Amino acid sequence: MQTNFTAEQLRDPDTAVSNQVLRSCVHCGFCTATCPTFVLLGDELDSPRGRIYLIKDMLEAGRPATEEVVLHIDRCLSCLSCMTTCPSGVHYMHLVDHARNHIEQTYRRPWHDRVLRSVLGTLLPRPGLLRAALLGARLARPLSGLVPGRGMLSQRLRAMLSLAPPHLPAPTALERPRVHPAQGARRARVALLAGCAQQVLAPEINAATIRLLNRLGVEVVVHPDSGCCGALNHHMGQHVPALQRVRDNVAAWSAEIEGDGLDAIVINASGCGTMVKDYGFLLRTEDEPWRSRAARVSGLALDISQFLTRIGYAPAREKPGLTVAYQAACSLQHGQSITAEPKDLLTRAGFTVVEPAEAHLCCGSAGTYNLLQPAIAQRLRARKLDNLRATQPDLVATGNIGCMTQLAGAGLPVVHTIELLDWMAGGPRPAALATLSPPLAA
Repeated sequence: MQTNFTAEQLRDPDTAVSNQVLRSCVHCGFCTATCPTFVLLGDELDSPRGRIYLIKDMLEAGRPATEEVVLHIDRCLSCLSCMTTCPSGVHYMHLVDHARNHIEQTYRRPWHDRVLRSVLGTLLPRPGLLRAALLGARLARPLSGLVPGRGMLSQRLRAMLSLAPPHLPAPTALERPRVHPAQGARRARVALLAGCAQQVLAPEINAATIRLLNRLGVEVVVHPDSGCCGALNHHMGQHVPALQRVRDNVAAWSAEIEGDGLDAIVINASGCGTMVKDYGFLLRTEDEPWRSRAARVSGLALDISQFLTRIGYAPAREKPGLTVAYQAACSLQHGQSITAEPKDLLTRAGFTVVEPAEAHLCCGSAGTYNLLQPAIAQRLRARKLDNLRATQPDLVATGNIGCMTQLAGAGLPVVHTIELLDWMAGGPRPAALATLSPPLAA
């Protein structure tokens, strides 16, 4: 694609990157076939190719974002399926992130949109505040169907109430910042990203991760100064708070690297993993030592499935006789190009693994997408659940808390992959499996 940025525009590092991304696009349109919003809506402007044209026009002209641009960029899930499909290697993620930042700097959203985005950007990265908010939302949850109107504000209010879990698990002491020693001879030392929303919604994921790694001879560090990865703010165009969270994590993990050392930074929420692996890019223009430290952190970041494959996972229990439908999180299969490892580990653990049709299509969670674009998110959820049920599984496994939240409540147990692997290696049975019929032995 030909571009016409001025020399002055190209002095901006983000514009220079976007220019390279735009020039790599050859208009082939392969991306349209795998884009969830184009598949649903059939509008060229709701495809990656259409959005690329809108972004190019906006950035080249150097003008504020228009209502049309905002509409179609907001509808993008950032699922990155287009990047998996693209034969030209167009790095759409960096382009759309630049566009979102430009939108937030130049476009004034309706008041209720501004308020919601500010609330989400404040609450979700802070586990304490999020827990308090969800406790309140849980009380109002039965009233979600009584919210009147069909407009976006009404849709969002209903979505926020309906997505609030009916019960919140108690926090686990395993998440508290400290060092969790290896059992037996230490084989490796890793940092674990405890995350933010996941701590509140499903603390058993971190607990299972720590138990399993300790059992495999891995020392696990949960640093007190590491927290939200920054993705929730970043994908809403909230650039300043996102980069501050990036720096906080880089500083915390760099202290461990330069202290007792780290063999890896293990992440069990794939959306966070995609973000952390991009830290080197996000801080590429910073002064030293930030630039080199961020690159080092990105180089050490591994999804839990990658690390378990590397260190050698082995089950300790008999085969459970269960069929697991593997739901490939977009941030894992498209954002990190990790496809085989989770399925191989589940198979090694003794499960029969099946995959649904249209496995490349997003379930509709996408960070805050199911709150900001609830109508599209619900259509994608229904489509994903239909495809999962068609495999006739006993349960669903996935590697991202967002997918778990989005698919919950539909009659299929949805469990994080690490919980199943921990169970088969001697840990407790995941609580979600208590609903299986016939019941399983503990």
